[in-house]
Amino acid sequence: MSGPSHAPSPAPLPAVSTPTTTLGYALFATRWLQAPLYFGLVAAQGVYVYKFFNELWNLILRCVTGQANETYVMLAVLKLVDVVMIANLLIMVIVGGYETFVSRIGLQGHRDQPEWLSHVNSNVLKVKLATAIVGISSVHLLQMFVDVHHTSHHSLLWGTVIHMAFIASAAILAYMSGPMAEHGDRSPRGHGQEPGPGVGGGTAVGESPLPSVLPLAPGSTPSTGSPGSSVPAEFSLPVAAHAAAHAAAHAATRAGAPIPAQAASSAYDSYEAGAEARIRDAGFPARKLLEEFDEEYPQVFDRETVSRLGKLDFVAARRNVVFVGPPGTGKTHLAVGLGVRACQSGQRVLFGTAAQWAARLAEARAAGRLAEELAALDAHPLLIVDEVGYTPFGTDTAHLFFQLVAHRYERSSLVVTTDRPLGRWDEIFGASAPAMVDRLAHHAEIVRLEGDSYRMRRATSAWAE
Repeated sequence: MSGPSHAPSPAPLPAVSTPTTTLGYALFATRWLQAPLYFGLVAAQGVYVYKFFNELWNLILRCVTGQANETYVMLAVLKLVDVVMIANLLIMVIVGGYETFVSRIGLQGHRDQPEWLSHVNSNVLKVKLATAIVGISSVHLLQMFVDVHHTSHHSLLWGTVIHMAFIASAAILAYMSGPMAEHGDRSPRGHGQEPGPGVGGGTAVGESPLPSVLPLAPGSTPSTGSPGSSVPAEFSLPVAAHAAAHAAAHAATRAGAPIPAQAASSAYDSYEAGAEARIRDAGFPARKLLEEFDEEYPQVFDRETVSRLGKLDFVAARRNVVFVGPPGTGKTHLAVGLGVRACQSGQRVLFGTAAQWAARLAEARAAGRLAEELAALDAHPLLIVDEVGYTPFGTDTAHLFFQLVAHRYERSSLVVTTDRPLGRWDEIFGASAPAMVDRLAHHAEIVRLEGDSYRMRRATSAWAE
């Protein structure tokens, strides 16, 4: 495998003046004034819980005493549904609103994290609230029609008109959120978003932004992050391309010359070339994408976890990923897919099998430069170690792997594929296994795959044909 190459770091952008920064932070801190409002909504949710059980108790009592007819039961059940839907609406406002407008809720990696929380923003929240209101309005309208004999025609008419108004407003919000989200996805650096690795915070005072919108990386999927979060990896410009395009635009503006129309396309070409160079230098055995993985094949496969890993938050958090499963279940495909996506986002990656890493570290130790080799690997935020467990290692090699894992612990990320659960790593690394597993798994996502070999299935199918 090729050794790590050190790319020159880009010049930092001019810093924002201290008074502006202080004022901005002061204004930004006022968002905490909204926190008591959300706690008030939590109390309101408690009121609805009481109302729900009160209605349920009354329904049970009337059914037991024979005072409930079919219409009453249906109306009572609709009231319970109504209360639950309003409580759901409160949950969206409390959790989504707090996450969007006050502070991020650190649930990354939690198995109960709601799917919608990972891409909530003000536009998504508005549409969800509108659709929830339409659902509640539908229940109220249904209650009127169920109890039509005791509802005036005037109430039915206006109830229908109001319900249609809610539907129309929800449709308009959904339509408007599409162009807004598209505009946000195309922006190379949204306002209030964190910069990519190695770049100073945002655009300095007096500077111009990039001259035009830059296209997305090939194969990237638009997704919306929470305010304050970093730009999704698929859309981030590499540091060098971003800094060069930014500096060129700033220089042209200060000189009074028009900014060339080719500036954005030139920056994107540099981005493409840089991504391809990183993919080549990573040493992948083949180019595999997460989008190409056959999710229907493995018998056991956590799609939500892999989808979350595809956002590369684990790299920024210096966490590890371990894919565990028998041969042929797609572990290497997923590991390479994450590596390719990291390369496209501007991260440097190195791939190797466990045997290749063993040879590399042994060669460095023999040359008396093991410490320097481990330090040089820090230039790569992500290392991939494939096929751990296919062959056992001696004591010396096991100690080398322990040094690699210990050196990367809470400093950079590892993606490991193995055919054995971590509890059986003593079969591979002997006495070094417990300490190694303790550090590797402490901040790690363990993804288990089960099923027959995909390669054998394809070979059997071809033979049968």
